[in-house]
Amino acid sequence: MVRTLTRLYSTQNVGSFRLFDNPMRHHHQQQQNTTAAGGNNEHVDDVDDNLQPSEDKSMGQQNIGESAVETPQERPQTDMEQMKERFSKLLLGEDMSGGGKGVPSALALSNAVTNLAASVFGEQVKLGPMAPETKARWRKEMDWLLSVTDHIVEFVPSQQKTKNGTNMEIMVTRQRSDLLVNIPGLRKLDTMLIETLDGFGQEKEFWYVSKDDDQENENGQRDDKWWHPTVKVPVNGLSEMSRRWLQCQKESVNQVLKAAMAINAEVLSEIEIPESYIDSLPRNGRASLGDSIYKGITVDHFDPSQFLSTMDLSTEHKVLDLKNRIEASIVIWKRKMHQKDGRSSWGSGVSLEKRELFEERAETILILLKQRYPGLPQSSLDISKLQDNRDVGHAILESYSRILESLAFNVMSRIEDVLHADSLAQTSSPQKSETSPSSSDEDALRVSSSDTPTLSDFMGWGIASRRRSSTDLEIYFKGDNDKKLAKPPVSSTQKKSPNLEKLESLSGNRSPKGRD
Repeated sequence: MVRTLTRLYSTQNVGSFRLFDNPMRHHHQQQQNTTAAGGNNEHVDDVDDNLQPSEDKSMGQQNIGESAVETPQERPQTDMEQMKERFSKLLLGEDMSGGGKGVPSALALSNAVTNLAASVFGEQVKLGPMAPETKARWRKEMDWLLSVTDHIVEFVPSQQKTKNGTNMEIMVTRQRSDLLVNIPGLRKLDTMLIETLDGFGQEKEFWYVSKDDDQENENGQRDDKWWHPTVKVPVNGLSEMSRRWLQCQKESVNQVLKAAMAINAEVLSEIEIPESYIDSLPRNGRASLGDSIYKGITVDHFDPSQFLSTMDLSTEHKVLDLKNRIEASIVIWKRKMHQKDGRSSWGSGVSLEKRELFEERAETILILLKQRYPGLPQSSLDISKLQDNRDVGHAILESYSRILESLAFNVMSRIEDVLHADSLAQTSSPQKSETSPSSSDEDALRVSSSDTPTLSDFMGWGIASRRRSSTDLEIYFKGDNDKKLAKPPVSSTQKKSPNLEKLESLSGNRSPKGRD
């Protein structure tokens, strides 16, 4: 009896370490041992049942071949698993078959940033704070994608002092200059936009209703935004304080928009034009523009604002078509000016000086188009550049600045919807305030420009003191514009404030520079 119990204890201790042994074979061996013990089978079986641990009993109930470690069937992915999945798709170039037919790494990263922004900000049709989980996801996954830029480096000289006191120059690695400057700036612009949305969380003077619940849709919403919920304001309109605060927020978002546009245009100008785009161009600039547009650009006295007023820009498609034509003509004229000895397969019917003048005029029109229509889709030249681009740093900068530009434009449009509903309420209200709408708008702009911090203060660039008068600023920037344009554009001076002009001139040109 004692010998049998000792044998059972040793068998159970050995079985407790063999987690993946066959439990049926283990139970069969125990039955053979108790049978050999003689006529005390029933008593030994009772002892066996009492001494068998609960783990062995649970193992005995498993099927053959199953693991003893029980794993949950559905559990959320950890951050590490999500990051592995994301970067695995990037390494495969969006080709899950692994056959090497994927897109380049630069385009894969650009698409990843674009898709992330679409999933996070695609439903942002109201002025209000983002959901906490959505905001956390945006910051976490953008940190993953931007971490690639930490390893894009360049060699720079550095001084190192040896043990004997001798100074020697060595080459050390540092993050590439364009990434070192623009990535922190884009992060600050990102933070400013999210904080602007968070600031509308406590707003009670305007609200949104769905299209089905709105009985006066034509009075509260413009026809070009029929898919958005309708903005509602009190019967007498917004209070003066809320109206000024909205104007201040609009001005701040407008500065973010201009900064993002400047960075995006600067990055696009540094990407090389692919040969496939050049091969698709016509023989000369006149064939690209058409007779009417070509005559408008090549007149003796050129006014860009008057030129745009003669164009049909009623739809987004027509504006984009004009932009594509002008960009193609600029590329044609630049290539003809840079070809040596005047040998060109396209021929040369226009002098070099005139081509340079026409190119500067076309670039001026592009600047005005970007200012008047900031939400335009990408042009044919931009798309071809991004598809052929192999620089990962340029791809990340372009995509990040583009989505911030789009978000800033959407936020500013939502603010304009509220101000539009407020103006309609003031017009239809029987009790009008003594202050005219124009004077209230001027007061709001004065508050936003003098009492509120500008984008330069947030970014820490230290461009110039805000105490400089607007007259001095106009004189300062007029000197730069005279170098580029024969006649300064009228609409650009009317729309841009001095702070925005300073920002655009120092953040980077949004188009290739003119020649002195």
